[in-house]
Amino acid sequence: MIHRGRLLGLLLSLSWSVLLASGASACPLCGSAQKTFSDDFAAADVVVLAQWSDGKSSAGMLGRTTFSVVEVARGKPSALKQDAKLSVPEFHAGKRGDLFLLFGQKEDDELSWRPLEITEGGYQYLKQAPAVDVPTAQRLEYFVKFLEFSDERIAMDAYWEFANAPWEDIVKAKGKLDRAKLLRWINSGQTLATRLNLYFLLLGLCGNDEDARMLENIVRVPPPGQFLGRDGLMSSYLLLTGDKGLTVLDQTKLQNPQAPFSEVYAAMQALRFMSAYGNGRIEKDRLRQSMRTLIDSPDLADLAIADLTRWEDWSLQARLMRQFGNADSRVKRAIVRYFLVAATKQLNAPAMAKQASTNLEKLRQQEPKLVNETERHFAP
Repeated sequence: MIHRGRLLGLLLSLSWSVLLASGASACPLCGSAQKTFSDDFAAADVVVLAQWSDGKSSAGMLGRTTFSVVEVARGKPSALKQDAKLSVPEFHAGKRGDLFLLFGQKEDDELSWRPLEITEGGYQYLKQAPAVDVPTAQRLEYFVKFLEFSDERIAMDAYWEFANAPWEDIVKAKGKLDRAKLLRWINSGQTLATRLNLYFLLLGLCGNDEDARMLENIVRVPPPGQFLGRDGLMSSYLLLTGDKGLTVLDQTKLQNPQAPFSEVYAAMQALRFMSAYGNGRIEKDRLRQSMRTLIDSPDLADLAIADLTRWEDWSLQARLMRQFGNADSRVKRAIVRYFLVAATKQLNAPAMAKQASTNLEKLRQQEPKLVNETERHFAP
């Protein structure tokens, strides 16, 4: 069980960014974007494939490294012919013949070099990769072949090409997904845990009823210990099962007082995913219904109220007014933010907005300092 205390900082930092964001540009459950080989290649003015030739390092000094040029992969600097020697600042460990990519950036008419060790296979992988200006869905058709590739650096790079991609482009590339491989990776104890969210989501795009039953078994009886793929597991399950699967999440996680915090939070993440990326697989009102069950949660009420604010569920005014008096400060601030946003909706819901303004003033009378501080630091 992961206690709220371990995740509190992360969740509080996410709650209102999730509220205000219209949807992440990258795969929503795959981690922060990372630069890929293709990104570095496109950003460099010159890219050279070279062999490590010599290096010197001494105490208190940066040292230097000498490389022998194999070929120029990008740009056409006349001085860099085959076998030409290229000396760069700093010592980079290697042995004679080791391959490196040297990324050159122009600075005051000179090139500043950043070496990156690479294999021959990695170089060919990069050379054959579609350029960054090719439509992302088409690029993913190339990189999908290298997920879990035997060369770990290639496999990691291919993973980040997917993780950085907008979800709608991942959906467009679903015809190239290999269901059998995804199942093997998910069930393998050798797959990096940080990749499981992506692989579960991809299975949600290409899986079948048998896969849905397998996912339900894991939802009902989670593996012991920490499991980093919970968010992707539950989101994938909902992609495959829709309303039926959401009823299972309601019963086993969202309405279950015995469910561990990490499991309930993963179910909340699945609701968020389906709202933003489910393309109508589950109706918005049905998702709101499930999220409302968390308003009374001692651990997740503030986050649930934040999501329902973003989802414009204005049916909660009376319930939140009753809850305010006994709530802790986190939840009280979430309630105040709810009314601040609701009060801005005069054009499309004037009666509701007027009631929200009235309720906000009632809360101000009860706790003027908290309401004023929240209002000052939050602009809906």
